[in-house]
Amino acid sequence: MATNPAFILGIDGRSGAGKSTLAVELATELRRHRDVAIFHLEDIYPGWDGLAAGSAAYVSDVLAPLRRGEHATWDTWDWVKSIPGTEATLPPAPVIIIEGVGAGCAAARDMLDALIWVEVPDDTRKSRALDRDGEVFAAHWDRWAAQEDAYLSMDQVPQQADIVVNNRADGSAAPHALRALSALPNAYRFLALERAVASAQLPVHQQIQGSPDTAALFEALYKDSHYAVLLESSNLAFSDPRQRNRFSIMGAANTESSAIFEHTGGQGILREGTATARIPGGFFEFLAQQWDTGAFLPDTLELPFVPGWLGYLGYELKRETGGRNIVPTASAGGSIADAALIRPAQVIILDHQVGMVHLLCAADGDPKAFSSQVQQVLAQLPAAVELPRPLLPAPIFESHDDQHGYLAKVRAAQEQIRQGYSYEVCLTTSLRAQNISCEPWQNYVRLRAANPAPFAHYLRFGNMAAASTSPERFMSIAANGWMRAEPIKGTRPRGKSAAEDAALIQELESSAKDRAENIMIVDLLRNDLSRFADPATLSVPRLCAIESYATVHQMVSTIDARLLPGASRAEAIAAAFPAGSMTGAPKISTMRILDELEDGRTRGLYSGAVGYFSATGATDLSVVIRTLVMSHAKETDTWDLSLGVGGAITADSSPQEEWDEVRTKAFGVLSALGSVFPA
Repeated sequence: MATNPAFILGIDGRSGAGKSTLAVELATELRRHRDVAIFHLEDIYPGWDGLAAGSAAYVSDVLAPLRRGEHATWDTWDWVKSIPGTEATLPPAPVIIIEGVGAGCAAARDMLDALIWVEVPDDTRKSRALDRDGEVFAAHWDRWAAQEDAYLSMDQVPQQADIVVNNRADGSAAPHALRALSALPNAYRFLALERAVASAQLPVHQQIQGSPDTAALFEALYKDSHYAVLLESSNLAFSDPRQRNRFSIMGAANTESSAIFEHTGGQGILREGTATARIPGGFFEFLAQQWDTGAFLPDTLELPFVPGWLGYLGYELKRETGGRNIVPTASAGGSIADAALIRPAQVIILDHQVGMVHLLCAADGDPKAFSSQVQQVLAQLPAAVELPRPLLPAPIFESHDDQHGYLAKVRAAQEQIRQGYSYEVCLTTSLRAQNISCEPWQNYVRLRAANPAPFAHYLRFGNMAAASTSPERFMSIAANGWMRAEPIKGTRPRGKSAAEDAALIQELESSAKDRAENIMIVDLLRNDLSRFADPATLSVPRLCAIESYATVHQMVSTIDARLLPGASRAEAIAAAFPAGSMTGAPKISTMRILDELEDGRTRGLYSGAVGYFSATGATDLSVVIRTLVMSHAKETDTWDLSLGVGGAITADSSPQEEWDEVRTKAFGVLSALGSVFPA
């Protein structure tokens, strides 16, 4: 009997898909750290009509004993003489790879730790198979293919596989499949050594002196990429001693060394080159296993981000942190993933303070070609990105709530506060415009010009794009474990004159209601951070400070604390998610109130977080506000636009003033598009 259970991997696919080659190549990689045994199902098929019988014998005579840690014994088949052959035995091993048509059949799946389905176009499969096996197989191809058809018509194996590999037969299938395999929860411990080796690889780092326009550089390199992220400090003229506007980061999943992860409804889809894996479980579980490993790279480059993941966490992840699960509808942006990340192999970081362009490239991401490409672009880059022409006609938005309805919801929120179910309710609504002919990147450039911000971002994830001028940090964790949250509560519009502007600042500073809102969220975040922090390090270095942006004045506070040694960074983020400034307090009961007041409408990306998860263990996430979310309608090649807006309701809120605040917060995005608030 084996003292340690084996890891059993099944590789299934139709004839000619390249299963045997993939099995051998994976075995070669896995043997670097452990013994590997391979079983080929063709050894047990009893002839050219034996797919069904062979699959049954494989399960009972091979897979079941190996699963128990025992030797497997079976009767082989002599394909030359078409008669039973000799008896064969396979001893258990730490890793057992089983390949062949039927390896992933229904009777076998519960005994496999992971299943790979290998996919190849039919005409390619046939030519490969006949080239390999010659005339012997040619005479029986149709006969065997009919059995495969029958097998797959009764058992949807590809849909049940953990990983699907599109095998191009160019050597890429094995490394891509291995990367995807390492992300499966079942393989987490088993592939610990492979994961440790991969995470210890420092990227190739090159520095280029210069201060290019961030948007112009992104436009030249990544504007047309369907999976790309720009995190831009676009308010460089703003004097910020906290240096939130020092760095900008950009990257795209545009090489086969990159990865794309999208999480929806409790399941993730991970694309690693030619391999696509289904990852069960919650998003924060994935984040803990794939980022928060404890084996972080040293912070030797002194940069905010070392690849790493870039992307967003949508508000509906609240289902994992105490909130209810609300299923999105198509009309409410249901096609947008709950969370999405890219792991780019090539990243550019601009240090605006010292005028330096940093290139970071994985060793297998072709650093030399990447450097050459960027330098050529920089040599021809304009001084500033060109501002697009105004959208004509300007998008016409409709509001989910009209003024009368929103005021009624404010009063309903106050009734919940009066009854003691909440202290503060961050009520939101949404503005939508459908079938708009526009380019998402140009919309970002418009917003960027109208309202620079320290946490501006542009996201592109397939049919979704987002353009944001967010001023608010949700949470950061430095490589050394220091955490920071900077909630915003309290807003006034900019004045039309210097005197009016100063008066509005004074009004915000002296507002008892706005200070109360802000302090309630500070208390909430102090509690959120303290769950994974050393209590002695908890502090509030800024309380109710005023910051001014292009269209608004904001009241901002800062909460700091240091993570406990050994504490999970992913769990610390989950403990504070969603941002308290977007829910109210206490968080869980208030989120339930919001589900009802907001008519069961999902917020999607709005109210979530955007940022990075560095290989050094550092992270910095902004709150998704002042953000235009765009969904592509393929049929009409137009975009549906969505803008979330809202405000914090307290017992002494004026319903009319809350509605006015919604209009104020929407102004920055709407005016950049030439639009107006719905009548």
